[in-house]
Amino acid sequence: KQKVVYHVNGDDDKHLMATLGNIKNHMNAVGKANIDLRVVMHGNGLGLLSKAKSNEDMKAKIDELKLSGVSFNVCKNTLVGKKINYKTDLHDVKDKDIVPSGVAEVAKLQQQGFAYVKP
Repeated sequence: KQKVVYHVNGDDDKHLMATLGNIKNHMNAVGKANIDLRVVMHGNGLGLLSKAKSNEDMKAKIDELKLSGVSFNVCKNTLVGKKINYKTDLHDVKDKDIVPSGVAEVAKLQQQGFAYVKP
Protein backbone atom coordinates (compact mmCIF):
# COMPACT_ATOMS: atom_id res chain seq x y z
CA LYS A 1 0.00 0.00 0.00
CA GLN A 2 1.45 3.38 -0.98
CA LYS A 3 1.66 6.00 1.76
CA VAL A 4 1.86 9.53 0.38
CA VAL A 5 1.69 13.04 1.83
CA TYR A 6 0.97 16.00 -0.43
CA HIS A 7 2.30 19.27 1.02
CA VAL A 8 0.21 22.37 0.19
CA ASN A 9 1.29 25.83 1.33
CA GLY A 10 0.41 28.10 -1.60
CA ASP A 11 -2.89 29.65 -2.65
CA ASP A 12 -2.62 30.23 -6.40
CA ASP A 13 -5.93 29.04 -7.89
CA LYS A 14 -4.38 27.48 -10.99
CA HIS A 15 -1.78 25.63 -8.91
CA LEU A 16 -4.39 24.42 -6.39
CA MET A 17 -6.60 23.03 -9.16
CA ALA A 18 -3.57 21.33 -10.73
CA THR A 19 -2.71 19.83 -7.33
CA LEU A 20 -6.22 18.40 -6.98
CA GLY A 21 -5.82 16.94 -10.49
CA ASN A 22 -2.46 15.39 -9.52
CA ILE A 23 -4.05 13.80 -6.46
CA LYS A 24 -6.95 12.39 -8.48
CA ASN A 25 -4.58 11.01 -11.13
CA HIS A 26 -2.40 9.49 -8.41
CA MET A 27 -5.43 7.81 -6.80
CA ASN A 28 -6.64 6.51 -10.17
CA ALA A 29 -3.21 5.11 -11.08
CA VAL A 30 -2.71 3.24 -7.80
CA GLY A 31 -6.31 2.48 -6.88
CA LYS A 32 -7.98 3.80 -3.75
CA ALA A 33 -7.63 0.43 -2.00
CA ASN A 34 -3.86 0.59 -2.50
CA ILE A 35 -3.07 4.04 -1.11
CA ASP A 36 -3.15 6.08 2.08
CA LEU A 37 -3.00 9.66 0.83
CA ARG A 38 -2.90 12.71 3.09
CA VAL A 39 -2.98 16.37 2.07
CA VAL A 40 -1.35 18.59 4.69
CA MET A 41 -2.05 22.31 4.43
CA HIS A 42 -0.50 25.20 6.33
CA GLY A 43 0.05 28.90 5.81
CA ASN A 44 -1.41 30.07 2.52
CA GLY A 45 -2.24 26.44 1.72
CA LEU A 46 -5.45 26.81 3.73
CA GLY A 47 -6.58 28.83 0.70
CA LEU A 48 -7.50 25.46 -0.84
CA LEU A 49 -10.34 25.02 1.66
CA SER A 50 -11.28 28.69 1.98
CA LYS A 51 -11.61 29.07 -1.80
CA ALA A 52 -13.65 25.85 -1.96
CA LYS A 53 -16.37 27.66 0.04
CA SER A 54 -17.21 29.69 -3.07
CA ASN A 55 -15.57 27.73 -5.92
CA GLU A 56 -17.98 24.89 -6.78
CA ASP A 57 -15.50 23.09 -9.03
CA MET A 58 -12.83 23.07 -6.33
CA LYS A 59 -15.37 21.99 -3.71
CA ALA A 60 -16.58 19.10 -5.91
CA LYS A 61 -13.02 17.88 -6.52
CA ILE A 62 -12.22 17.95 -2.78
CA ASP A 63 -15.46 16.17 -1.91
CA GLU A 64 -14.77 13.47 -4.50
CA LEU A 65 -11.26 12.93 -3.14
CA LYS A 66 -12.57 12.71 0.43
CA LEU A 67 -15.07 10.07 -0.68
CA SER A 68 -12.11 8.13 -2.11
CA GLY A 69 -10.39 8.19 1.29
CA VAL A 70 -8.07 11.18 0.98
CA SER A 71 -7.48 13.02 4.28
CA PHE A 72 -7.16 16.81 4.28
CA ASN A 73 -5.24 18.01 7.35
CA VAL A 74 -5.24 21.62 8.52
CA CYS A 75 -2.50 23.29 10.58
CA LYS A 76 -3.71 24.58 13.95
CA ASN A 77 -0.82 27.08 14.11
CA THR A 78 -2.10 28.67 10.89
CA LEU A 79 -5.69 28.76 12.16
CA VAL A 80 -4.56 30.56 15.32
CA GLY A 81 -2.01 32.83 13.63
CA LYS A 82 -4.38 33.97 10.88
CA LYS A 83 -7.47 33.97 13.13
CA ILE A 84 -9.31 31.53 10.87
CA ASN A 85 -12.50 29.89 12.13
CA TYR A 86 -12.36 26.52 10.42
CA LYS A 87 -16.06 25.88 11.05
CA THR A 88 -17.16 28.94 9.09
CA ASP A 89 -14.18 29.96 6.94
CA LEU A 90 -13.09 26.61 5.48
CA HIS A 91 -14.89 23.92 3.49
CA ASP A 92 -15.80 20.74 5.40
CA VAL A 93 -13.20 20.70 8.19
CA LYS A 94 -13.84 18.61 11.29
CA ASP A 95 -11.95 18.51 14.59
CA LYS A 96 -10.22 15.28 13.50
CA ASP A 97 -8.75 17.13 10.48
CA ILE A 98 -6.78 19.61 12.62
CA VAL A 99 -3.11 18.84 13.26
CA PRO A 100 -0.97 20.84 15.72
CA SER A 101 1.55 21.94 13.08
CA GLY A 102 1.47 21.41 9.33
CA VAL A 103 5.24 21.14 8.91
CA ALA A 104 5.55 18.87 11.94
CA GLU A 105 2.80 16.65 10.50
CA VAL A 106 4.64 16.38 7.18
CA ALA A 107 7.84 15.40 9.01
CA LYS A 108 5.98 12.89 11.21
CA LEU A 109 4.37 11.25 8.19
CA GLN A 110 7.73 11.06 6.41
CA GLN A 111 9.17 9.30 9.48
CA GLN A 112 6.28 6.82 9.19
CA GLY A 113 7.30 6.01 5.62
CA PHE A 114 5.02 8.38 3.69
CA ALA A 115 6.47 9.56 0.39
CA TYR A 116 6.64 13.36 0.17
CA VAL A 117 5.03 15.12 -2.80
CA LYS A 118 5.19 18.88 -3.29
CA PRO A 119 3.19 19.62 -6.43
